[in-house]
Amino acid sequence: MGADERPPNEHRTKARQRFARHERRGEARLPAVLATLVAILLYLVLPQQLLIAPRFVLPGLEVLLLVPLIAVNPRRMTRQNRLSRTLSLTLVAMIGVSNLVALGLLIDAMVTERAQNGGPLLLAALQVWATSVIVFGLAFWELDRGGPVVRTQAKRSELPLADFRFSQDENDDAVEEVADGSSRTSDWVPTLMDYLYVSVTNSTAFSPTDTMPLSTRAKALMAVESVAALITSLLVIAHAVGVLD
Repeated sequence: MGADERPPNEHRTKARQRFARHERRGEARLPAVLATLVAILLYLVLPQQLLIAPRFVLPGLEVLLLVPLIAVNPRRMTRQNRLSRTLSLTLVAMIGVSNLVALGLLIDAMVTERAQNGGPLLLAALQVWATSVIVFGLAFWELDRGGPVVRTQAKRSELPLADFRFSQDENDDAVEEVADGSSRTSDWVPTLMDYLYVSVTNSTAFSPTDTMPLSTRAKALMAVESVAALITSLLVIAHAVGVLD
C-alpha cells in the first residue's frame, strides 16, 4: 500500500499528531459579526410599537459591545480574557432579551385594537422569528464547551463538558466519550453554522433533531426558543385566518 493509499483513520491520526488542537487557527470572526449585525438590523427596523427604547439606543449599545470583540480577534478567534468573554455573553443576552420583549409587545399588539393594520405586524413577526434563530444560534455557539476560543485552542482533555451532542462527535471515536466532554480524539469542531442549523431546526420542529442537548442550560435555552417560535407561528396563523374571515 503506497503513501497515498493509507487508511483514512491513519491519515487523521497523523494530522492530529502534526497539528495539536491548541496550536491551530481559531474559528473565523466574520460569520459571527455578520450574524450579529443582521440581528441588530432586524431589531432596528421593527415597528415603533415593538421597541422598548428609542430606536437607536439598544442597537447602538450592541454595536459598542461588538467593536472591542472584533478588536481582540479581528480575523481568527484565538484569544480570550474575562472581559472579552463577559462582553460577548452580554451582547448575546442583550439581543436575546430585547427580542423576547419585542415578541411580548407583538402579542399585545395582535390581540388588541392596535392590530388594525396587520401587514406590518406580520412582517414584524417574521423579523422576530429570524432574530430568535440568530440569537439562540449565537447563544449555543458561545456557551457550548466554553465558547469558540476554548473549543479550538484548548486540548481535548481540558475541554469543559459538552452542552450539545453532535452526530459528528460519534463518527470517529467511541460513543461513551461524548458524555465525557464530547469526543476526545475526533478532529471535528462545530462552527457557528452548525449552531445556527440547530437553532433553525429547533424553531421549526419545536424539538431537537440530529443534535441533542446535554446540559440543563442547553435544554432550557432550546425550550425557550421552541416556545417563542411556537407562539410566533400561532400568532401569524391566527392573524391570517382572521384576515381571511
